[in-house]
Amino acid sequence: MSADGKTSTLAAAERVLLREDRDGIAWLTLNRPAQRNALSAELMTALQSEISAISRDRAIKVVVIGGAGSAFSAGHDLREMRANPTREYYAARFRQSSDLMLSLVKLAKPVIASVRGIATAAGCQLVASCDLVVASDEARFATPGVNIGLFCSTPMVPLSRAVGRKAAMEMLLTGDFVSAERAHEIGLVNRVVPAAKLDQEVSMLARKVAGKSALTLAIGKEAFYRQAELPLAEAYDYASEVMTRNMLARDAEEGIDAFLQKRPPQWEDR
Repeated sequence: MSADGKTSTLAAAERVLLREDRDGIAWLTLNRPAQRNALSAELMTALQSEISAISRDRAIKVVVIGGAGSAFSAGHDLREMRANPTREYYAARFRQSSDLMLSLVKLAKPVIASVRGIATAAGCQLVASCDLVVASDEARFATPGVNIGLFCSTPMVPLSRAVGRKAAMEMLLTGDFVSAERAHEIGLVNRVVPAAKLDQEVSMLARKVAGKSALTLAIGKEAFYRQAELPLAEAYDYASEVMTRNMLARDAEEGIDAFLQKRPPQWEDR
């Protein structure tokens, strides 16, 4: 790096994904602003690599995903896709994307999407795959593939699990943009804040979650997604077993004792 820091600044600008760790939070920034952070093969590979590294990093409690520039993500890089018009290439890219989205759900740490600008197609899929979503009041969401003859079938998977079926079908069939407020109404977004306060709100939420027992968060996140796919009676059986195992953990004993003794808990993540 040069004395004036220009080399490192240039290197950062050339990376398609940026990572900054602060207070147990990994901030991942999609860094293709000129392409509205379209999910190229390179960007998906970089994001998958960081998620894999974070899964092994005990210092990280929460992940935040945002986009550089004026957009969160415009979805798959269609220019890249059309430059490789073969069944094998298309299948590989959609498989890569699906594996990436699944890795976010399977990650034993909460993932928060920080959405500024548009989140469309696979970008909306990325939002729906995150555990929590905070959006600027200027953010907009869409699954517009139907407008170009390509139904958003893979974005449909997490979208239909995040919002009601009628709301999901309307987005998928019309391709229309949904405002941040409407996204909040249908359950795609947790919080909507003024653009100037987005980073502050995301940071506050991430720090609050990061202050919990990492073990408890991991147990809870896995249980949430698993029980959601089970019939009601099976879900209760599974959740009861999870709570039993959770109660035997050191952090549960400490948390309950701290509550009864009216003191802050001291987590050991075990």
